[in-house]
Amino acid sequence: MALNQIDQDGVVILAVDGNLDGEGTQALEEKVLALLESGTSKLLFDFSSLDYINSSGLRVLVLAYQRLKKNAGTVAICGVKDYIQEVFEVSGYDKIFPLYAARGDALGAM
Repeated sequence: MALNQIDQDGVVILAVDGNLDGEGTQALEEKVLALLESGTSKLLFDFSSLDYINSSGLRVLVLAYQRLKKNAGTVAICGVKDYIQEVFEVSGYDKIFPLYAARGDALGAM
């Protein structure tokens, strides 16, 4: 898994490439926690290059959501492939996280 951070228009974008499981999830969680501790209030996960996410990956998203919601922050997700969107729908996470087709759509809404 590769993780790329982009700061754009007051939003921190985390572009995830590859699989979000095991080791990758640990790296993402550390990155998210560091961002939250540094005062990040708008976080966008760009999953356009994400091929797989497991329950531990979803847990990191919920962690970010819970922490940011307490501080009036926002979390959004963009670029989700169809089969990963099904995971969000089956788990009910599509009701928690705003999902956008493209990064530009998400940035415009945030």
